[in-house]
Amino acid sequence: MAEAPPSLNQTVPDFSASMTGGATFTLSAYRNRNVILYFYPKDNTPGCTTEGLHFRDLYPEFQALGTEVFGISRDGMRSHEGFKTKLALPFDLISDTDETLCQMFAVMKTKSMYGKQVRGAERCTFVIDGSGKLVKEWRGLKVPGHVDDVLAFVKTMA
Repeated sequence: MAEAPPSLNQTVPDFSASMTGGATFTLSAYRNRNVILYFYPKDNTPGCTTEGLHFRDLYPEFQALGTEVFGISRDGMRSHEGFKTKLALPFDLISDTDETLCQMFAVMKTKSMYGKQVRGAERCTFVIDGSGKLVKEWRGLKVPGHVDDVLAFVKTMA
């Protein structure tokens, strides 16, 4: 039985995962900084590209607010490295090929694509504060305006 996803104002359990640049992401390494984890369905697709570009363009503002940004999808590291390079992303992408993080945050959904039922990651964003608490989440979101909403929320934490 999978554990329930973290609830608002609860501490997110520490975890580690592979990320671009050959590094390992560990949540506890970012104590005293806010962390944005944004889950997206797939590298090199229109919506995911747009979302990545928006986070890239606002990244200096997130950094100025003591906030790190990480994108997460089920794509492998080779795909992530290419996607990161193509978009010149200044932040790392986390690979979740075994869906450990997707399960932890309960982002896997059954969706309808071209009339077929497919299982995939729902576009979701989570903000974790410097003490490791989940302070905000957006689920099933639409890309336009979303990154601006995330930035506006992070500004309220300052």
